[in-house]
Amino acid sequence: MTGTPLGTSGTPGSPLRVGLVGYGLAGSVFHAPLIAATEGLVLDTVVTSNPERQQQARAEFPDVRLATGPDELFDRAGELDLIVVASPNKTHVPLATAALEAGLPVVVDKPVAGTAAEARELAALAEERGLLLSVFQNRRWDNDFLTLRKLLAEGELGDVWRFESRFERWRPKPKGGWRESGDPAEIGGLLYDLGSHVVDQALVLFGPATAVYAESDIRRPGAETDDDTFIAITHTNGVRSHLYVSATTAQLGPRFRLLGSAAGYVKYGLDPQEAALRDGHRPGPGWGVEPESLWGRVGSGESPVTRGGRPEPTLPGDYPAYYAAVAKALLEGAPNPVTALEAAAALDVLEAARRSAREKVTVTL
Repeated sequence: MTGTPLGTSGTPGSPLRVGLVGYGLAGSVFHAPLIAATEGLVLDTVVTSNPERQQQARAEFPDVRLATGPDELFDRAGELDLIVVASPNKTHVPLATAALEAGLPVVVDKPVAGTAAEARELAALAEERGLLLSVFQNRRWDNDFLTLRKLLAEGELGDVWRFESRFERWRPKPKGGWRESGDPAEIGGLLYDLGSHVVDQALVLFGPATAVYAESDIRRPGAETDDDTFIAITHTNGVRSHLYVSATTAQLGPRFRLLGSAAGYVKYGLDPQEAALRDGHRPGPGWGVEPESLWGRVGSGESPVTRGGRPEPTLPGDYPAYYAAVAKALLEGAPNPVTALEAAAALDVLEAARRSAREKVTVTL
């Protein structure tokens, strides 16, 4: 499914009207600014029942309409062209289902669902209705990931043997909230939060997984769900991906380390776009660019710590490209930037990782 040529109410030359459900971290920091910055889209309505978040939305987007519940959106589906689901994880499937049944294309924040089976059911519903269903995997447009894809396309690293990816933080005290809840219905924990990113990236780079092994722990006093997880993936093509997600890392490792038969690539530090969005910056000239001091290095037989190898210029990060692709899919029938079936493949791995950690086995897919 590549999307419909026009949204429900869109007409040629007019922007598509977007309803955004949720104005917490995902909605206010990522989705709303990126939607507003995308040619062909306009942020029409924000759904939140929180008075402070309503005030925040109105202050940041004076022309936006406010709603206290998603049913208000579905009741006037004919006035909208796209629904974005940025509410807590447990609401993703019911809200996406309701939007599709109301005849509206949908973008869903990751993880699209709690299980791969639910993701595939959503994909089937979208296909049946002839509607776009896309998953917001924004880390495909991180600066380091784009740079690594370029290096792989150029073949400079040779045959890839091992890929290491770390999304690590030092947060010794739990922050609470649904993301750190031990209730399985909340779909919290780092495996499904940051793990959704690192697994998706590994599958995009190296293709399907054949085997998964994982270790998952609850380390912090008072924590209710996993806060330190390791996932090992064996890909069909023989590449091994070692993925780390943690809130308990006192000394951070490299974001990426890729080892090939000719050379390796090592990159430290996180893409700057999230921090920029949190600080209130918006896409424009110079967006996603990082200083030369943070560039990764390419080489063989030496350590980047001792300046071994050569610096590799980091491509600019480009989160705006995701919504630009969504707009093009809706307006022109261009490809869906991230399909629900791709997200389901990542959920297969996450479910296998959870089983592996629980049963202390390697899971074959």
